[in-house]
Amino acid sequence: MNPLILLTLGATVLACLFVVLGLHAYAAGRAQRAALIERLSASGAPPPLGRRRRFQGVDRRLRRTELGRRIERKLGVTGLDLTPGEFLVYVLAAVVGVWLVSASFLAPFFGPVAAVIGLWAANAFLNWQRSRRNERFINQLPELARILANATQAGLALRTAIGMAADELEAPAGEELARVADRLAIGHSIEESLGEITERLPSRELVVLVSTLVLSARAGGAIVGSLRNLTVTLEQRKETRREIRTQLSQVTVTAYLVPVMGLGSLLLVDAMMPGALDRMTGAVIGQTAVLVAIGLFTLGFVLIRRLSKIDV
Repeated sequence: MNPLILLTLGATVLACLFVVLGLHAYAAGRAQRAALIERLSASGAPPPLGRRRRFQGVDRRLRRTELGRRIERKLGVTGLDLTPGEFLVYVLAAVVGVWLVSASFLAPFFGPVAAVIGLWAANAFLNWQRSRRNERFINQLPELARILANATQAGLALRTAIGMAADELEAPAGEELARVADRLAIGHSIEESLGEITERLPSRELVVLVSTLVLSARAGGAIVGSLRNLTVTLEQRKETRREIRTQLSQVTVTAYLVPVMGLGSLLLVDAMMPGALDRMTGAVIGQTAVLVAIGLFTLGFVLIRRLSKIDV
């Protein structure tokens, strides 16, 4: 196929993708604005119904499959306002666009390779969103422990203190505590309700806080003093994590520069010798060399990320 035609198709698909993402961002903004107006006005009107979901037919069929259930579980812990059907459609559109653009700018051989990398990037994006939300939740734990300690010292029950913390804290802690308060309201135990958070957002700090609350609910004791001491400890761990992240920022940037250097090398070769990538990937030995190089760049990225990962 003519490279100009492939380039035109790729640009068209990317433009359509950007239009869809823009419409999604616009709809999400309108829903947030409506919710904010509802909270500020306090006029007693019924709550907004939320944005209209797209691709409902795809979403219904996808939820019946194991893939759909896995996507739904991952989306549930990322905080993204997307259904499995919407996420799948957006990912497939992006993969097709990347395939066509890579085949146009580099060589037809790189189209399927870019599509596979795009699928991996979609899964990595969900994992990154989950870790990012988990990090934000960990940063809110000192404030959560402080609110619970103050509420308990004032004579409120632990269930009431959790509901108060859900109202005062922002997302993601406010959303997760609201789920705990809802489960407690329908009769679930504190251990079961708090254990669900540790499964959704696992961290050592949260496990210590949940263990303190569960033990205090079972056997009683000086929960106020325990929460006060825990607040100081969580603040210290928060500062330690921040310092480690700052120290390793250069290593993290280096890890992402490794694959970018590989892509830049391909573009440089194609710019210096037009058609060189087509000739190189036209033979089996050239395709094998490209795949080996991609594997080595990927290995370097993984090793740098693994060596720079420090658990506190």
